[in-house]
Amino acid sequence: MMKTAMERIGIVGAGMTGATLASLLRTECAESKLLVLDKGRGVGGRMSTSRSMKANSFTVDLGAQYISITEAYKDKHHRFHDELTSEGILKTLSSEIDGHRNKDLSVTNYVAPEGVSSIVKHFLNQSGAELKKSEQITRVDVNGNKVQMTSDSGQMYECDSAVLTMPVPQILQLQGSIADIINSKPDVKQNLENVSYSSRFAVGLFYNPGTKISYTWGGKYITENPCVRFVAIENKKRGLNNPKLGPSVTVHTNVPFSLENLEQDKNVMVPTILQHLRDVLPELPEPAEIKGHKWRFSQVHKAYVNNPGCVVLNESPLIVLAGDGFTHSTMDGCIASAISTKDAMLRVIGSKSNI
Repeated sequence: MMKTAMERIGIVGAGMTGATLASLLRTECAESKLLVLDKGRGVGGRMSTSRSMKANSFTVDLGAQYISITEAYKDKHHRFHDELTSEGILKTLSSEIDGHRNKDLSVTNYVAPEGVSSIVKHFLNQSGAELKKSEQITRVDVNGNKVQMTSDSGQMYECDSAVLTMPVPQILQLQGSIADIINSKPDVKQNLENVSYSSRFAVGLFYNPGTKISYTWGGKYITENPCVRFVAIENKKRGLNNPKLGPSVTVHTNVPFSLENLEQDKNVMVPTILQHLRDVLPELPEPAEIKGHKWRFSQVHKAYVNNPGCVVLNESPLIVLAGDGFTHSTMDGCIASAISTKDAMLRVIGSKSNI
């Protein structure tokens, strides 16, 4: 554990990378004040879990569906995995995922019984960070030795250092002196512009208690439909049986359909998606509530060159760019980015302290 000159560290994005980084910094920089800012009303980012406002049913995972851990990460990140499984936040996937193509026996799949956002909440709670939700950062400025971040509501947050974990295209859209810094580094700018993401729509279906869904699988990949790519029956996917809660279903569209309709409002697209769903699963009952979501930036298609984990954009004051755009779109990709960011920040702090 070390003391640091960074009295206040601002982290933009309450997703997996931001939450894990906050937890790591709490250990390494115990005296620092941690501030996490997110544009959403809840935490999780693309590990998002949503609940019904009407039906008394299970929650739905609108983003990541289950966690796949490869052999390479089982040793490298075992302390994170062990912590999550020992506390019951993750458990081994036991339900059938119909049409799952990855037969690699070295990969272990897990589910989050309370929804994938519970993983993010765990690390955020561990960090003790101050959390500000519904604050979309639109401007980042350097003012002397401080970083000033301004939200769309006009609220300004001043920090000694900042880490930006939002999707790379959103970083490139930021106003303020950060744009000048990026423009002054043409290689970095080009590499940022080359990062790309897939897109998709997601729909959550909520049912009242007692509703019967006859399908036995927890998840199913769809290959013969022009719209629907994946369907999950949440309670079966998570291996839960609570008669007080109704079932819930998550639907993901495929990438071509999403790209073709990307500029459409999510609510406009829901009826079309549901019609395709009826073609695929005609026995699915009518839900009590429907929620639509559009992931403009879903999974990373092309990451930052050489997958560095993070990029130190500015050293004084310290501004770091991080997230799965600098690794890959898995839980372990986000953990790898958080570790890389923590190490880079401590290197900069150490070099300053030796001056």
